[in-house]
Amino acid sequence: MRKFNIRKVLDGLTAVSSSSSASSSSQQQQSGNRESDVPETLQSEHFQLCKTVRHGFPYQPSALAFDPVQRILAIGTQTGALRLFGRPGVECYCQHDAETAVIQLQFLINEGALVSALADDTLHLWNLRQKRPAIFHSLKFNRERITFCHLPFQSKWLYVGTERGNIHIVNVESFTLSGYVIMWNKAIELSSKSHPGPVVHISDNPMDEGKLLIGYESGIVVLWDLKSKKADYRYTHDEAIHSVAWHHEGKQFICSHSDGTLTIWNIKSPAKPLQTITPHGKQLKDGKKPEPCKPILKVEYKTARAGEPFIILSGGLSYDTVGRRPCLTVMHGKSTAVLEMDYSIVDFLTLCETPYPNDFQEPYAVVVLLEKDLVLIDLAQNGYPIFENPYPLNIHESPVTCCEYFADCPVDLIPALYSVGARQKRQGYSKKEWPISGGNWGLVTQSYPEIIITGHADGSIKFWDASAITLQVLYKLKTAKVFEKSRNKDDKPNTDIVDEDPYAIQIISWCPESRMLCIAGVSAHVIIYRFSKQEVTTEVIPMLEVRLLYEINDVESPDGEQAPPLPTPGTGSNPQSIAPQSHPSTSSSSSDGLRDNVPCLKIKNSPLKQSAGYQIELVIQLVWVSGEPPQQITSLAVNSAYGLVVFGNCNGIAMVDYLQKTVLLNLGTTELYGSNDPYRREPRSPRKSRQPSGGKNCWMLHFNNVRIGQTVPIAYLPSLRSLWDSKFFLMSH
Repeated sequence: MRKFNIRKVLDGLTAVSSSSSASSSSQQQQSGNRESDVPETLQSEHFQLCKTVRHGFPYQPSALAFDPVQRILAIGTQTGALRLFGRPGVECYCQHDAETAVIQLQFLINEGALVSALADDTLHLWNLRQKRPAIFHSLKFNRERITFCHLPFQSKWLYVGTERGNIHIVNVESFTLSGYVIMWNKAIELSSKSHPGPVVHISDNPMDEGKLLIGYESGIVVLWDLKSKKADYRYTHDEAIHSVAWHHEGKQFICSHSDGTLTIWNIKSPAKPLQTITPHGKQLKDGKKPEPCKPILKVEYKTARAGEPFIILSGGLSYDTVGRRPCLTVMHGKSTAVLEMDYSIVDFLTLCETPYPNDFQEPYAVVVLLEKDLVLIDLAQNGYPIFENPYPLNIHESPVTCCEYFADCPVDLIPALYSVGARQKRQGYSKKEWPISGGNWGLVTQSYPEIIITGHADGSIKFWDASAITLQVLYKLKTAKVFEKSRNKDDKPNTDIVDEDPYAIQIISWCPESRMLCIAGVSAHVIIYRFSKQEVTTEVIPMLEVRLLYEINDVESPDGEQAPPLPTPGTGSNPQSIAPQSHPSTSSSSSDGLRDNVPCLKIKNSPLKQSAGYQIELVIQLVWVSGEPPQQITSLAVNSAYGLVVFGNCNGIAMVDYLQKTVLLNLGTTELYGSNDPYRREPRSPRKSRQPSGGKNCWMLHFNNVRIGQTVPIAYLPSLRSLWDSKFFLMSH
């Protein structure tokens, strides 16, 4: 394919434009020679592109930790990233040198330090007391794989369990290994010859730091005496263990198992568990065991001074609950609440009033790290409502399909968007303040307002205040509510140009001064919005249908002969020879049975209630032509001063007066090129494609009030001669 040359296109319009282009080029060359004489002090090495801030949810989260004193939350990911969260506005991103998964995080509580364990069997000590957190110490395990770590409160000893079943002890001050190693064959029964499996849990007795509880995957739990270097008790269960948790008095502990059961043990009665619970198992008659359930991956046991203890667990659902979403179960006294989550649960932590493990815990919230979300549950209110998340983690709630950045916006714009966005807030959140409230970050705002607009795959648009370090959502607009939703497969929209997400946003054009918003969607539709502070009900949604297609006359025939090209604009042809439709078409097929004059999406025919904010001014849809689906829109521009919007694709461009709801200009690509079309055009058959056909002839459209580079005087566009006398319409590739 030959290289596209915009100069040839412009020169092909008229001879006058060619002469004007030549004179303009000579003037630019002369000015360029004069500029070369001016010494330039700024060089390319004086500039550097760098990241300043990172927004959004951590990609592929894998670990979670919380400092209950400083109230800082840490999240590790499978790519070695580390995200720290405090009060709204306090966020920090760090990255390990090795991009391997973070398997566990441990805070040195109230000391401004964090230990991270990676899948490559390395331990890192992070210093969080400096402006930019950094790794202070590192330790590599060469012969054993790390499976679990435990750092007791106010202790300098870090216990590291391995895949071989051994436990090593690390001094966190020097970050070196001590000579003390708990070997697996000494921890289990001497008569047992089978390996107990990897270490899945380590914790110290809340009432005695010298007693260490070790859980092995096979179902063996050992209470180890650090001073005498021997096991006090051994507890054996038939099912594999996933997690262990202490009661704060240090007399009992609870284990979660692979068959969906919980076993509560008395430390001085190792023969059998004190109680066995199957939270989601069906109780059978005749005293038989409940049916096995899915594994309980984690359990926590938290006590309250006034009231029953909380048992919180993830997993353990019955196997017959096929298709049920992941759940977090909260057992409090005789009540059991099952809280469904939107995504898989990676980890969870119970937030308590005290960091001391030997006191009543007084749990007040649960942090649930999901695969694509972070949820905080209020345990103090009935119904366990969630907290409203102040972090901009929901940017990718629906995949981002386009993004625009606007700086130096009018000063009254952000307050206006915030005022209408405040009315959209969901109800049912906890009335308490966000509990992760640590850290302190000065207000570093720009001297000018900044706004980021994101378009999403579900057709939603979000306005973000980017003036500060953190993003704050101002307003959310749902563009898909103007269209009819298909209720069954037979009523599926005619979105043959996309496989899914028919409402996805492709292009955003916004005028901050007039607040006019224009979007182009993946289903070849354009919607113009006007900002209003009043709620309205639109009885009939204004709509315009446009036929935008290339001319088959300009296609080479199979035998290689080319049909005579169409006359170029300005030689007597009518640029609007393809008449647009201003109303929905009543026929869906042409005389030869091909789909014709049908848009990809169906607009609602019922009254539409529009809240304060952005309200629909006009909906424009490209229609099918002779069995050919409309090509996706590749460029879009709006001029609110003249009430115009212009859009184009590989077939041509169209200009619409959205005030008069009429098409002013409709030019096919062949009319723009005339006889100088540099491409061969072959007939296309309808097909599904997320991209424009061949990626050819994508026009970048702008409105200009002054001449910039090569412009086309409006006198050469006959249909607009009466509209503008001295304005110019800029087209560039």
